Amino acid sequence: MQNSLTHKPVEIKISTVVVVALILHAAPVATLEAALKEMTAGTPDFFDDEFAVIDVENIASEPLDWAALIPLFKSFGLNPVAVRNALDQDHAAIRAHGLSIDVVSRPRQETLVATEPVAIEVVTEPAAPVMASAALAAQAPASHLPAMVIDTPVRAGQRIYARGTDLIITASVNNGAEVIADGSIHIYAPLRGRALAGATGNTEARIFALSMEAELVSIAGIYRTFDTGFPALLPNHPVQIKLIGDSIEVSSVKSAG
Repeated sequence: MQNSLTHKPVEIKISTVVVVALILHAAPVATLEAALKEMTAGTPDFFDDEFAVIDVENIASEPLDWAALIPLFKSFGLNPVAVRNALDQDHAAIRAHGLSIDVVSRPRQETLVATEPVAIEVVTEPAAPVMASAALAAQAPASHLPAMVIDTPVRAGQRIYARGTDLIITASVNNGAEVIADGSIHIYAPLRGRALAGATGNTEARIFALSMEAELVSIAGIYRTFDTGFPALLPNHPVQIKLIGDSIEVSSVKSAG
């Protein structure tokens, strides 16, 4: 008799994956190859098998040789997975080469720029949440960085990522917005969008919000949506979201005394 499975054959969790955004300013393959060689200065592991999103906004009207570009980027340790800001008529050709269409604009975090003439910007940023197993979650960074502080509303379509630290937001997170942190997330305003704490696997991370109206929350890849409504919470009390085992707990933060 076969032993019963202790786990489901497939687990679905929310995870974040860091990608490199290749912002192209030129179309010729030879020009891009020369720029990458200059940028990496012959360092073989400058890009260490990283995922890449290709942004073609600046050259969207120029023809691109995808059959040559994809192997070129892979030869430098980049794995293209999606294209951003492509024209609608080019989507079919892009998908035919195994790439997805990225339609969400993201805030840029870090920029590495080749020396003149500039052909490529490289921007490190979080990709959209990916349905993945917990095996994709990396270890939390050992060093602690100062918290990232955002003082303006996070609007629909925006994504904020606090890499290796906590995220503090003093304005609302609107519907369609997404905030991500490797540490905890503190929102001193209504949370109406998506919040993902402990993005690199920190199960002790928490989410705090002045008002709970979220579309989705996640801690260390475990997520919860609220299609059937929100749990009963104390009125006029901040909300705390934490991980208990494999479940997301949402509760009111009660004042001491």
